[in-house]
Amino acid sequence: MDGVVNMLNRLRRYMPDCGDGEEKSGFAPRNFNKETEMSSLGRIPEGDEGTVEQTNFGGEGGDYGSAKYNGMVGVEKDDDGAIGGVSEFDMKTPITEWQAGWNVTNAIQGMFVVSLPYAVKNGGYWGVFAMVFVAYICCHTGKILIQCLYELNERGEKVRVRDSYVAVAQCVLGERYGGKMVNIAQLVELLMTCILYVVLCGDLMFGTFPKGSLDKESWMMVAGMFLLPCAFLKNLRSVSFLSFWCSMVHLVINIIILGYCLTQAGTWAWSKVQMKIDIYYFPISLGIIVFSYTSQIFLPSLEGNLIDRSRFDCMLNWSHIAAAAFKGIFAYLCFLTWANDTEEEITINLPTRGFKGLINFILVIKALLSYPLPFYAAVELLETAFFRGRPTTYFPSCYALDGELKVWGLALRIVVVLVTVFFAVGIPHFAILMGLIGSFTGTMLSLIWPSYFHLRIKWNYLEWYVIGFNVFIICLGCLCGVNGIYYSFRALIKAYEIKIQV
Repeated sequence: MDGVVNMLNRLRRYMPDCGDGEEKSGFAPRNFNKETEMSSLGRIPEGDEGTVEQTNFGGEGGDYGSAKYNGMVGVEKDDDGAIGGVSEFDMKTPITEWQAGWNVTNAIQGMFVVSLPYAVKNGGYWGVFAMVFVAYICCHTGKILIQCLYELNERGEKVRVRDSYVAVAQCVLGERYGGKMVNIAQLVELLMTCILYVVLCGDLMFGTFPKGSLDKESWMMVAGMFLLPCAFLKNLRSVSFLSFWCSMVHLVINIIILGYCLTQAGTWAWSKVQMKIDIYYFPISLGIIVFSYTSQIFLPSLEGNLIDRSRFDCMLNWSHIAAAAFKGIFAYLCFLTWANDTEEEITINLPTRGFKGLINFILVIKALLSYPLPFYAAVELLETAFFRGRPTTYFPSCYALDGELKVWGLALRIVVVLVTVFFAVGIPHFAILMGLIGSFTGTMLSLIWPSYFHLRIKWNYLEWYVIGFNVFIICLGCLCGVNGIYYSFRALIKAYEIKIQV
């Protein structure tokens, strides 16, 4: 034990403090009964929300669960034009822990749960274990990220001095680079999420009509035609409302799939679930699992708008417990049902053409309605970073004085849609692409950065086992990230080689 403590003390020299800190803490932040909020720090001034339509989480017209990034970013008009001035998913309406839990649960149990049985195919019982263990780690990193928002004032009260992931990054990495790094990672994940929706549409439609005249790439182009009107969106109120009901339908679909699996219990392939892993594909599966739990980017705003912030830890615990239980059971039962025939999207395995076609068609509609949400957030980030007019940015504003979108601003949005469609057509491999995103941005946003920021800001006030666990998460995130990226690119190369040979 003394050796571990000595090692951590030596490591401490490389972890300068970033604030006044707080009392020693374990995995969970202290009770917030005595806290006060410095709302003027980092908050968007009233009436200066830019062009973003604020979504009402958990209420009418607001639905986070319909997309990986269903809430929108609120844009702060800072003076230097940096995208570090973005306050993620800023909300105005106070919410209960039940509403927050609904949003978190749906965010980490969205459409991409259909690929989790594929992770069991490549990892066996280790895949099921990873779904539970990654849930525990992401729950921990969500809590410590929230801890980084608070400092103690002279009266020993917890004060909320930061309001976003970006603000925490700026505290640790500096005003110049901190916010930009987080927002670049967020932008990459938003655009890649858009690409995933297009790939999913192509996979599901081709799986429904495998002998039709259109191949997978052609179906993606058709989906792109329906997505072009996204460039004309001024707000997301109507789309979010439709997406909410699509999410409810998706929940019913998951129950139907589980029900079908239970009816096939007599033919379950128990022997096919093994302890060994496929070393070439399991790292990709880990990336898929990490991506499915990415929610840290919007947690500061959720916590900041809770009516009772002392309930945040409890809410996060139960939402991740529910997600881990559902994902593990869903993936395990689906693989038992279809064994080695398990496809990248489990709905393609459904029996009878009519049943499979109906389910896939509903999921395609949901994917098309979910696409505008990450697309809109990505466009807002791009416009805030590069298109706000001189001297703030190099390019002029996309909006006229009356608030209407200029012609070339519309062209920019159309280009973004076309780029996502072309990337989808060029990389039509859903599971591999999802694993690549999870291994790249997912590990940074969900594992590495929250743990590193927590060490930097709270080093002097952490117990040794918390420090050790954070260091473990950083090492695990780096290992999973590097391996996942390597094997994802390796799998892509192999997939293209097979396609060329055919």
